[in-house]
Amino acid sequence: MKTLILTRHAKSSWGDLNLLDHERPLNERGRQSATAVGAWLAAKGYIPDQIISSNAQRCVETWAQIAAELPATPAPSFHQRLYLAAPVTQYEALKQAKGDTVMMLGHNPGIAEFAYGLLGAAQPDHPKFQLYPTAATTIITFDIPDWSTPFMGTGTAVDFIVPRDLTD
Repeated sequence: MKTLILTRHAKSSWGDLNLLDHERPLNERGRQSATAVGAWLAAKGYIPDQIISSNAQRCVETWAQIAAELPATPAPSFHQRLYLAAPVTQYEALKQAKGDTVMMLGHNPGIAEFAYGLLGAAQPDHPKFQLYPTAATTIITFDIPDWSTPFMGTGTAVDFIVPRDLTD
């Protein structure tokens, strides 16, 4: 059994229009949202033993805010190829994973499409799942021995949360 924690980066800032998209940091709401998601993961016992992420600043900061709420976790691996990645690129990266509970952080629209493809027809009954807003997080389990086993369309959604569910 393998578990994926699939998280879109938290809300980023558009305050400095001179920054490249890749370099945009989180805004205050994004930091609060990522912290709330981290606390939710800890409370639910969803603790990653491997973290794979886009290397965009907003993903790096999202992970830092989440990690601050979790017990000890391994160092994340940040990848340029996951920046605005298509679902096939995310799938190829996840197939390389070695952990039992892997957290992957990325961007829309790819991460929403990836979530949809992982689950097939068995999607969470949540009005925001299709939109996959910032800091949306899905917990998906797979009945596979390792990540190199084909798993698209076979995942079971165990949980799904958006920050507004936690902070409003």
